[in-house]
Amino acid sequence: MIDIKEALDKFEGEYLKFERVVDKLHSRPDLCAFLLLDKLLPHSGNDMVCAAEHDEIFLDADFDKLGEVATEADILTLVRCGVFYDSETDSLSMLA
Repeated sequence: MIDIKEALDKFEGEYLKFERVVDKLHSRPDLCAFLLLDKLLPHSGNDMVCAAEHDEIFLDADFDKLGEVATEADILTLVRCGVFYDSETDSLSMLA
């Protein structure tokens, strides 16, 4: 099990470096992140975007469950797709 917040911090320097993603699930960064999250945490019955505020979207992803199944390579891919940790909402987020 990995600590998702620590892994996100570890790869902070790779933020939005989508060109470095190996084995892209989609040619668009946001859709690539959505598809990877859905692969790791199969459809829960909820939308991937659970909330939005101004220029930020919040993703429906349980940190504990994600930590059980994700690898550091998965987290690196998410960071390169533009996913980050929002401390105010304690959730995964992306800029719109």
